Formats: sequence, structure tokens, C-alpha cells
Amino acid sequence: MTAITPKNVRVSSAQLEITQIKSAIGGKQNQRDTLRSLGLKRIGHTVVREADAVTVGMINTVPHLLKVEEAN
Repeated sequence: MTAITPKNVRVSSAQLEITQIKSAIGGKQNQRDTLRSLGLKRIGHTVVREADAVTVGMINTVPHLLKVEEAN
């Protein structure tokens, strides 16, 4: 697995492993809503999503809370 810097996430046909690495406590409501929409529930939780326009937009909304890797 190769790590992708969140700022470099682009729309593609790749599968992305998205892991929450920081807490949403103290963050804005839209950031908490974005994490929930991605399917993330707690620190260390990982989901696999396709790199479509919607997912990439959500990742770019909260890049400081996430680690994004390309799934195999």
C-alpha cells in the first residue's frame, strides 16, 4: 500500500482505504458530518471507498483528520 497525501487525492477508478487518525471533537459540525458520511465512526476505523467525485470532495474537506491509502 502506498500512502497518498490527502491534498493530492484526485478522482480516479482506484479504491481508497480511508482511516480516521484524529478526533472530530472540537471540530465544526460539517466536519463531524463529513466523517460520518464517509462511514467513519472512531479513531483507527478504516473504510474502503471508490475515488469518485463525492468521496474525493469529502476527503478534501477533512484532510487533517484522515490517512488515505490506495487499496490493493
